[in-house]
Amino acid sequence: MKITKKEVEYVARLARLALSEAEKEKMTAQLDSILQYMDKLNSLDTKNVEPTSHVLPLNNVWREDKVQPSLSREEMLANAPEQAEGFYKVKKVIE
Repeated sequence: MKITKKEVEYVARLARLALSEAEKEKMTAQLDSILQYMDKLNSLDTKNVEPTSHVLPLNNVWREDKVQPSLSREEMLANAPEQAEGFYKVKKVIE
């Protein structure tokens, strides 16, 4: 095995996951299977393979930036639950 139950418990603790014993065993087997597959992939000769970010060739479609009319401040604030001095008013979220 490439990964131990102790390592799975450590990762679960870091992720704040409470795993049962059955889940720990299942995760250990699944992660071990993933790591074994990665070993297979690492054994492939990729020396002449170009790095790619996408399987298909993609091109960005660029458009010209154009100034367009927007909503007025009054229209934007029309549905605001609360507003103050022409802005949205929101509750403080600092603890």
